Formats: sequence, structure tokens, C-alpha cells
Amino acid sequence: MATVAATVAAVAFIAFVYYTRDPASAAAPKCMFRLLTGWDCPGCGAQRALHAILHGRVAEAWGYNPFLFFAVPAGVFFIVVEGLRTRYPRLHRAVINEFTICAVLAAVLAWWIFRNL
Repeated sequence: MATVAATVAAVAFIAFVYYTRDPASAAAPKCMFRLLTGWDCPGCGAQRALHAILHGRVAEAWGYNPFLFFAVPAGVFFIVVEGLRTRYPRLHRAVINEFTICAVLAAVLAWWIFRNL
């Protein structure tokens, strides 16, 4: 239970930081891949998108990084399934397997290529 409380507190703190800080400021971390290549990585725009979502600007967030709208719920789902591994081992085996890992990797690579065309 302490782990859940710590996780909730960490997520709330991160949301607060992203809500109050401007992601376009000089203090915000920059994408090293984009700085080195000029191309967007799969996560480029995620900071600005999260900031826009926290301020209720969903369309703006979609414009920054639409993949985020699929990746975050999928990531939360996989984290929950992993957390329930001992309680529901059949569910874990059905969801967390080589096929799923390859499918997620293929989706990320496809998004990476598509957004740089």
C-alpha cells in the first residue's frame, strides 16, 4: 500500500510541475535526438502535450504528439497488468509476451518513421 501511495504522490508532483512550468522555457529538457539529427523522436512534443492536457487544451495536445493519447493508456494498462502478476498470472501471460512486445515496438517504430516523412 505504501508503494501505491508513493506512486500516486510522485504522479501528482510531476503533474503539478508540468502544470506550473512552461515546457517551452529554456529550463525544460530538450530532445537530444532532435538536437543531433533535426528529426522528431517518438516522444517529441510529449512535454508540451502534457502541459496542454493539464490546462484542458486537448486539440493542442493532439497537435504536439497524438501518439501520446495511445501510448499513455497502453502504458498504464501494462503497468497494472504487471502489478497484478501474482494475482492473475494467466492475464499476465496473455498480455505480456513476445508478440505484445514486438507489436508495441513496431507501433513505436512506425510512428517514428511516419512523423518524420
